[in-house]
Amino acid sequence: MSAFRIPMFIRGEIIEEDWVPFGARNGAGGFEAPDPAKYVDRLPLATPMDLADLYEISFDEIVDVLVELGKALDPDKNAHVQEAMKAAAIAAPYPPAMLRNSYTTMPYVFDRDAIVEIAESRIGVDYLEGWVSRTLRDGREIRVRAFGARALHVPAGNGGLVSAITIIRNAITRSDAIVKVPSNDPMTAIAIAKTLADVAPNHPVTKHLAVAYWKGGDTRIEEHLYRPEHVEKIVAWGGFASVKHVTRYIQPGLELISLDPKRSATIIGPEAFESEETLDEVAVRAATDIGMANQEACASARVIYLLCGTDADGIERANRIGERIYQKLVGLPEHLSTKPRYFDRDLRDHLEGSRMTEDFYRVIGGEEDEGAVIVSQMDEPVDYAPMLSGRVANIVPVDDIKKVTDAVNAYTQTVGIYPESLKRELRNQLPLFGAQRLTSLGYACHVTSAMPQDAIEPVRRMCKWIVDEECDPERVFPLWQTPAL
Repeated sequence: MSAFRIPMFIRGEIIEEDWVPFGARNGAGGFEAPDPAKYVDRLPLATPMDLADLYEISFDEIVDVLVELGKALDPDKNAHVQEAMKAAAIAAPYPPAMLRNSYTTMPYVFDRDAIVEIAESRIGVDYLEGWVSRTLRDGREIRVRAFGARALHVPAGNGGLVSAITIIRNAITRSDAIVKVPSNDPMTAIAIAKTLADVAPNHPVTKHLAVAYWKGGDTRIEEHLYRPEHVEKIVAWGGFASVKHVTRYIQPGLELISLDPKRSATIIGPEAFESEETLDEVAVRAATDIGMANQEACASARVIYLLCGTDADGIERANRIGERIYQKLVGLPEHLSTKPRYFDRDLRDHLEGSRMTEDFYRVIGGEEDEGAVIVSQMDEPVDYAPMLSGRVANIVPVDDIKKVTDAVNAYTQTVGIYPESLKRELRNQLPLFGAQRLTSLGYACHVTSAMPQDAIEPVRRMCKWIVDEECDPERVFPLWQTPAL
């Protein structure tokens, strides 16, 4: 029995027929969507020339449409958003209070100043609005403009805001988007698209958005779509398998912008123990980095390196902060973090195994799958650290920072650090090992799109940077006058 239906949205038209069943990721019930094989020919633009309408409107007009879209996404008034919330309650791993909080904050993503900040800081509005001139040292005049591209987006399903950001990025870069709906966030992109059609029917921004569900790996769809004649860029978020799968289609003319799977870490200096008040603040900051969105984000803290030493005093300190962090973790407000809806059974088995090896690990909490803190009694993380989820973190006491840098690699996205002086000390070292974002402890999951992501500039890369050169032979040496040597 289908728990819900995911319509298809093709450039302003809503498709609600030709339903076929699909299985759900978490086994909570299947769903239906229009047969993608019947509509795959209609998803890409018929011709690149169809992008021209986006260049007949100003950047300000695009922002105006996005702002009105944001105002219309109020979950108390918008039936499309309410439908998306109901579907997410079935398909997503988040409890109702957290889902409600996510959809309540969505309109603020479309704030005018926030959108302009993304465009200005990541690209430059002048480059989006027209040709920017410059004279080079050899005398030639160049004019550069950022053009949009025909893109296919595979957003992550661990939060509806990813779909919102995807649609904003597509609009401000004057691009054309085909959004592949994730099964664990099945309706957010559709809800935004439907609302866009309500507030701006027939507008170019609406005409350059298509949203559809097909099962990842369906070669009937992907071998047809993932070709340079249909899309020029694929923006892929998500797990290793899904991003790896997309790479099979990459070829000259089709670029992959990979926001691939990441792990994050935390480093806490000995200053955390300067006073009880400081320890309390550090604990609640670390708990927030662990528990926010129930540790589903790639920025979530999992392994916490504590520069406290590994002698008896150091281990005692690690256990003490572990207790404090656990107390703060289970006390987080339910709109930010709750007992997980689903808990990994294999992780539970590992936790119980660690609980029985007290000489190596101290496990605080976790008896009711509410989350736990594992304190290593040595300077090594648990061997199942990659599995840490469901609000389970591992504190690792270390004697010096080298033990930490050895653990940082190309998969390390965010590193939350306390105090700021330690962050400044490490900011020229950790990136050499692979760390991509250093932030204040407690802000790992507090992100903005107005900054680089995963050590790249995804919004900038979504553009095609076109150059118009003007070479006056009076100023730029003409090659045809080159003397023989």
